[in-house]
Amino acid sequence: MKKIKEFLQSEEGQTSTEYILLVAVVALIVFKFKDVASAKLNAITQGVFGNAESFVNEMGN
Repeated sequence: MKKIKEFLQSEEGQTSTEYILLVAVVALIVFKFKDVASAKLNAITQGVFGNAESFVNEMGN
């Protein structure tokens, strides 16, 4: 019984639990907004490569 009481009063277990909860919250946020983030990243990538292609084409002329 003494060991159980010491375990419940220990703050080390609470710290690891807090980290696990933070990871779970971050994972939920990532899964919820992955489609939005993917679309934004795709638009940014297309814009960058589109600008680079037009720049290279202008240099070739």
